Amino acid sequence: MQHVTLNNGVEMPILGFGVYQIPPEQTRQAVADALTAGYRLLDTAAAYGNEEAVGAAIKASGIPREDLFVTTKVWVQDAPAEENTRQALETSLAKLGLDHVDLYLMHQPYGDVYGQWRAMEAANREGLAKAIGVANFHPDRLLDLILNNEITPAVNQVETHPFFQRAADHALMREHGVRHQSWGGFAEGKNDLFTHPVLTEIGTAYDKSAAQVVLRWLIQRDIVTIPKSVRPQRMAQNLDVFDFQLTDDQMAQIAALDTGETLFFDHRNPEMVAWLSKRRLDS
Repeated sequence: MQHVTLNNGVEMPILGFGVYQIPPEQTRQAVADALTAGYRLLDTAAAYGNEEAVGAAIKASGIPREDLFVTTKVWVQDAPAEENTRQALETSLAKLGLDHVDLYLMHQPYGDVYGQWRAMEAANREGLAKAIGVANFHPDRLLDLILNNEITPAVNQVETHPFFQRAADHALMREHGVRHQSWGGFAEGKNDLFTHPVLTEIGTAYDKSAAQVVLRWLIQRDIVTIPKSVRPQRMAQNLDVFDFQLTDDQMAQIAALDTGETLFFDHRNPEMVAWLSKRRLDS
């Protein structure tokens, strides 16, 4: 496994296992299979509703805690945001059965972002979160947070795949020492990603699938990625991407697929902002 070093010195695997949209009743087995396959980075969130299942799989695995890198995320908090963010972290830790997480992310750039971030900074200082970061922050919001707070986010997790490559975002993150992490790396199969002629043709040269080509492309861009699967065979295949290297020409072919547009939803769309901002989680 290849690792990256975050801006506070914490090491993070560049390839991990995500559990978004895996139902809680399937999550424990999926995480157990992922750990057996060799994954050591696990990515969940309070909003996913499966933290307890992730924690149960971790406990049952017997893998030493120091060998795992566990990420979870805080949802938009009601006022007082600072106090409620601390409570949300404690709730997540209890569900995970852990005394700390390796990375704690602000899931959405809404609400009292600064109150939430102050609580996250405090959790980082106390060791409850070894690193803190954000998700779904566009460059302007990310830079504003960096310039007006003490701790620079270690990570920004954003939609990133061959059809929405986030080149400008990537450049700004790199400039400020923020690690780019991809969600939706396979675009959930949209635009026929798994059978796309450019990706499959490149894969043929290495006896790899289109999915493996996408993961290799992300890794070569120095982007952390967290593919999801509930199939052990696919989990193992997704890990098998460290034995080949895409050429500059192949990287350019994939770069040409960029549309510059989301395939899911725009975090700046007023209707989406309103919906996400009002959504609250069951405790």
